[in-house]
Amino acid sequence: MTIMDWTVKDLEKWNNKIEELVQSLGLDCFPQEFEVCDYHDMLGYQSYVGMPSRYPHWSFGKSFEKQRTMYKLGVGGLAYEMVINTNPCLAYLMIDNPLSIQVLTIAHVYGHNDFFKNNINFAHTRPELALEMFKTHADRVRRYIETPSIGYEKVENILDAAHAISFHTNRNLRIQQLSEEEQKDQFYQRLNKEPDPWNHLHSKEEESATTDAFIPEPTEDLMGFISEFNKELEDWEKDLMHIVREETLYFMPQMETKIMNEGWASFWHFTILNRLNLPPELHMDFVRAHNQVIRPHPGGLNPYHVGYSIFTRLAGSDGHQIDYEINPQIFDIRTIDRDASFLRRFLTKELAQELHLFEYKQRGNRVTVSDVSDDDGWETVRDTLIKNTGMNGIPVIKVKGINPLSNTLQLLHEYDDRELELNYVRKTMEYIYRLWSKRPVTLETIIDNREVTCTFKNNNFTVEES
Repeated sequence: MTIMDWTVKDLEKWNNKIEELVQSLGLDCFPQEFEVCDYHDMLGYQSYVGMPSRYPHWSFGKSFEKQRTMYKLGVGGLAYEMVINTNPCLAYLMIDNPLSIQVLTIAHVYGHNDFFKNNINFAHTRPELALEMFKTHADRVRRYIETPSIGYEKVENILDAAHAISFHTNRNLRIQQLSEEEQKDQFYQRLNKEPDPWNHLHSKEEESATTDAFIPEPTEDLMGFISEFNKELEDWEKDLMHIVREETLYFMPQMETKIMNEGWASFWHFTILNRLNLPPELHMDFVRAHNQVIRPHPGGLNPYHVGYSIFTRLAGSDGHQIDYEINPQIFDIRTIDRDASFLRRFLTKELAQELHLFEYKQRGNRVTVSDVSDDDGWETVRDTLIKNTGMNGIPVIKVKGINPLSNTLQLLHEYDDRELELNYVRKTMEYIYRLWSKRPVTLETIIDNREVTCTFKNNNFTVEES
């Protein structure tokens, strides 16, 4: 049984003090709400990515049972907090944490809150509607499950396949995607044949002369393409795909800004709590917890550590200074960057060396260091880190089009010197085949420096040289 060293009034008192500092330091936040929960509730929120309401699927239950088992066996812990991108911003505090951790967590949450509100990658997420969106999605999925002609198995069949390709959608909504008609217009313009400005129709002569030459640009929105162009999908199946796609687009900015977001929140909890004049007993606990949060992870990368180190340097500190004038440039950086650009712009040779960053490769059963952050290798180390950051770790698969004779869905892997693992290719193409109503699917890629075409047809997977 846990004995708490705090009351709700204590949390309110420290929250009010932190809010005053947040405003004076220039942070711009949504209204903030906190919920205190026990470990069981926190495990549930972690399994459902913080959402109070989410549609039912076995993968969420699997995640819950795995985390609960690891927690009970003492081989897995719980986060100090969880905060989600909503307006008002919602955060959960673990009831078992002592007051020092609660105060640190509250300050940390305000850093995330400011980041959610101001970073441009979250501009499309509509945080004021987020909770209602997830609740509406959950209600729709349950309604399909309860419909006698559909039922749980059919719903799960579509959700499993949609989850498998959920990240194969538009990765950067800030880049305007041209429709096929707009691409045609540009194509005609390049041929000095302007389309009719009144109705965008071309003469039959123009169409016949150029239709074979025009090829639409491949789209990376595989989810959207299938739901739009597979005419055999029923409306409820398309709706399930739309639900998965919409929720993926909501979460994607958090993947793309993990290092920045955690670094920003860690920088501000350190700055705020050092200016709060904490009692000595709370201050010592705070320093201990802070160092635990931002410590490097042997054999891995701690995003808190990297992000915090970069932001403290940009702010004009060495990571240990307490009272100094903060460089206002960091607010612009917080607004416009994502992890890839953030690391490319601000992870310098000196910082890479200070963080002891290196690159390693698996060679059979052995792991060997392939590059270190010296004068010759630090850029390679930085670029490898960027290549594995956020969505960069997920292969880019684009839709080339549809073969009109066989209704084959033609896909293209954007090769970047990293080969696809064929076992994953087979399983993923099986899910795509399911969503394409069991019509053929092909994928062009490179294996062992050879151009190959993977085909899933009649429940069989084959690989042939192109």
